[in-house]
Amino acid sequence: MTLLLLPPRCPELNPVENEWQFMRDNWLSNRIFKCYDDIVGYCCFTWDNLVEQPWRIISIGLRQWVNGL
Repeated sequence: MTLLLLPPRCPELNPVENEWQFMRDNWLSNRIFKCYDDIVGYCCFTWDNLVEQPWRIISIGLRQWVNGL
């Protein structure tokens, strides 16, 4: 087994980065929060929404080039 380090700034190699980008684009953008607790609460709310949609998580994490290998 050989460990391969991910290069910096390569979101296509780290699917979790795409999950966060999806949440920012769809649920977290263009919002004004009153305090830090509101930010944390809304982030938890959006994460729970995403967890309830496993088909969306799968579709965001899929890579076309992986199927060709």
